[in-house]
Amino acid sequence: MPGSSTRAARRRYGFWYRLAAVIAKPPLFAMTKRDWSGYENIPAEGGFLTAINHNSYLDPLVYGHYQYDSGRPARFLAKAGVFKLPGIKQILHGAKMIPVYRGSTDATQAFRAAIDAVDSGECVAFYIEGTLTRDPDLWPMTGKTGAARVALMTGAPVIPVAQWGAHEIMPRYAKGGRGNRRFKPFPRKTVKVVAGPAVDLDRFRDQEITGAVLREATDAIMDDITALLEQLRGEKAPADRFDMAKSRAVQGQASIEKEPAE
Repeated sequence: MPGSSTRAARRRYGFWYRLAAVIAKPPLFAMTKRDWSGYENIPAEGGFLTAINHNSYLDPLVYGHYQYDSGRPARFLAKAGVFKLPGIKQILHGAKMIPVYRGSTDATQAFRAAIDAVDSGECVAFYIEGTLTRDPDLWPMTGKTGAARVALMTGAPVIPVAQWGAHEIMPRYAKGGRGNRRFKPFPRKTVKVVAGPAVDLDRFRDQEITGAVLREATDAIMDDITALLEQLRGEKAPADRFDMAKSRAVQGQASIEKEPAE
């Protein structure tokens, strides 16, 4: 559990962050039993990043609960569309979450905001895969390079975090109706979250930040997250990480090959 060294940081949560916790905690307590560990790896002070795996829409609430209890508030990067939802947008803006504008001229704003937050001593949380994993067995897939870029530009540590169990409450792409894809809040499920030691990125720190360096650094982060998830699940991840871009390319080629010749 969080130590006394982080208590002073709790003052930084502010009204809106605490309001979000007041709203979210009761249903989380009702739906989940918590198996949390690794708080000793959360820095007591200074800016840092956390990089987390993602297999359920409920993940941000579960991890948010874990991070809240660490004493260090996390600023999440979230899709800009979420900031437009009634009843949610004011809380997100008030809690200083960071909107991500994809495919627009504003796309770099999130990157700049993340760097500024880390430089000012805050924690920024990255769902490093960029979306829910597409791996058939919910293992982490290839990651996006944003977290690595922020880490190398700021010199801040990256704390890998693995979580497991939220998918049993809200499966990936859960929908109403029959089958295993339905929201299942009861009986209570155990959700596991663990933070590991900072990823060793020292070999990249003095290099020019090229695409190749960012890719290697991202792979190092994903390796540590996957190793933590292996501990939580008690099983070994596949040797080859699922790559969504390659999968789409293969599917596209298969579709072309199926088209009838003129």
